[in-house]
Amino acid sequence: MSRSGKVTVVGAGFYGSTTALRLAEYDIFESVVLTDILDGKPEGIALDINQSRSIEGFESRVIGATTTAEGKGYEATAGSDVVIITAGLPRKPGMSRMDLIGVNAGIVRGVAENIAKHSPNAVLIVVSNPLDEMTALAQIATKFPYQRVMGQAGMLDTARFTHFVAEKLNVPVASVKTLTLGSHGETMVPIPSRCTVDGAALSTKLSDTEIQELVTRTRNGGAEVVALLKTGSAYYAPSAAAARMAKAVIQDSGEVMPVCAWVDGQYSITGVYLGVEAQIGRAGITKVVESDLTASELAELKVAAEAVRAKQADVKDL
Repeated sequence: MSRSGKVTVVGAGFYGSTTALRLAEYDIFESVVLTDILDGKPEGIALDINQSRSIEGFESRVIGATTTAEGKGYEATAGSDVVIITAGLPRKPGMSRMDLIGVNAGIVRGVAENIAKHSPNAVLIVVSNPLDEMTALAQIATKFPYQRVMGQAGMLDTARFTHFVAEKLNVPVASVKTLTLGSHGETMVPIPSRCTVDGAALSTKLSDTEIQELVTRTRNGGAEVVALLKTGSAYYAPSAAAARMAKAVIQDSGEVMPVCAWVDGQYSITGVYLGVEAQIGRAGITKVVESDLTASELAELKVAAEAVRAKQADVKDL
């Protein structure tokens, strides 16, 4: 198998370490770098993953590196093609993603500045919460072109919507197609008009009330997991989403995925990071793809854009 490129995952918590494992097991990268500020943790996880290579049959090497807020240790990340930022505090029960903005802004800014110094040509995938705001902040801190900075949101939210529909109808997830746009938060916009089951419109399978119940559950999908876990937040599904995005970048696949991307004219929305469908390739976002939405769905998307615009304008000072 041909392997190329280097991917860095910043943050060796459950989310980051699981993402690093998924990327290594893809066996498409030459190396996977995992960093954390906890001394020895990323090195220990890297050693553990590397010892699984002969069992799982992959050759990608995982490199662990302890870093500091001052930038020590980031040399190990130098020349990364893709960087996934998972660093920051997770939610606790009863917290919204926005409750994390103050503390996580400082963490993400510092990480982004160090990444820009050592990997000036990288494509950045942000997963730290609040997602839309941290994506905007990462672009400001790195000064990267907008297309090389994206956030992981719609991939995860769409996966949750798909699961809930499949569970409700007791059908294979492979038979279900859904889409979620908007913010990764209260103004999330699941798109029922784009949902199908075995090619048939979701509206032919469920009532409007049942569909709206699934829409609401999708919006609260992360909080539902947090409430059940009691400590920490989701990481299996989120890591799968982030890893797939990194795979699309390094393979220059041109896949269309729902992600947090810079929108500048599409849907008559300008100058904001927002959850939309986008074509992903080696340069990052190669194209924002406009979907056919109903009038009400489009109106909700515009409301989401204005809601996140205000907060994204504030992050430059955090």
